[in-house]
Amino acid sequence: MFLDKLNWRYATKKMDPTKPVAEDKVAQIVEAIRMAPTSSGVQPFELLVIRNKALREKIRPVSWDQAQITDGSHLLVFAAWDNYTAERIDAVVEQLVEERGPSEMLQGYYDNLKAMYLPRAAEVNYAHAARQAYIALGFALAAAAELEVDSTPMEGFDPEQVDEILGLKEKGLRSVVLLPLGYRAEEGDWLLPMKKVRKSKAALVTEID
Repeated sequence: MFLDKLNWRYATKKMDPTKPVAEDKVAQIVEAIRMAPTSSGVQPFELLVIRNKALREKIRPVSWDQAQITDGSHLLVFAAWDNYTAERIDAVVEQLVEERGPSEMLQGYYDNLKAMYLPRAAEVNYAHAARQAYIALGFALAAAAELEVDSTPMEGFDPEQVDEILGLKEKGLRSVVLLPLGYRAEEGDWLLPMKKVRKSKAALVTEID
């Protein structure tokens, strides 16, 4: 069951560098990210899938020296748009028209979206875009668990330095969160034998009938 897989997963602290994740499984995780919902269907982020060991070795020191970045076989970097622009939103509309056909309602909707987003400060728009990337991160975590691939979501890194290493600023992107993929080491991970602890349903959920 899916819930069993969620209980199986944890934020893996030590990955086995001798066990790479099969490319077909990585492809399924990437596809789950691509299929994730975002506000108005804009998908205001890009995903970098980094296999290159030398590049991951550059990222590790500016990511609190977290070993999963190099011990895992793949590093996913979620990079959000640094701002919303007319060109970026128009590109969304162009794809929708190409795949669904023209629609006055569609054009009107995205014209209103531009009127709302474009006057806002870039930092406000980046924060909104970053939240959309986090929705996709949730889909990635769930997909990895379903495939029994270990993963560790990471905010513990210097975004400016990661952006510089990956040349993201020039692309109008800012790194939001990292997700190494790999397989847990059977020994040396202090978190592996510990019970998963979450709030009780009573503490977390309010039922309103």
